[in-house]
Amino acid sequence: MTQYEQEIHEIIRCSAEHLTVEQIFHRMKEKHPGIVLATIYNNVNRLWEAGLIRRVSIEGQPDRYDRPHRHDHLVCRRCGRLTDISFDDLTAPLRERIGENFFYYDLNIFYLCPACLQNEFPDKEDSHE
Repeated sequence: MTQYEQEIHEIIRCSAEHLTVEQIFHRMKEKHPGIVLATIYNNVNRLWEAGLIRRVSIEGQPDRYDRPHRHDHLVCRRCGRLTDISFDDLTAPLRERIGENFFYYDLNIFYLCPACLQNEFPDKEDSHE
């Protein structure tokens, strides 16, 4: 792994957020003022191709990057907030149904987060999270 790959991997691994390339770029720029956005894209892509990070793609939003451990996501359809959630691993049942040519799955559940739900329905109490 190159120095940049190591640093980007560490940023993603230690982040509680699901970072975009732009957010990673701004964090890297603090330590490396001369770094360019293309360098971040190239290194992020290499880390993703190596399976060291996870790409989370949501239609209409920039890709975000996450730790590769098995988990799922709640996605707010209004504000785009992305939250980790864990369900039972579906790998075995999917392999049984589809076969060994199954690589992985990525489960995104779309909903209204508590803040957006409160804004839309101010009189309704919510306890989803």
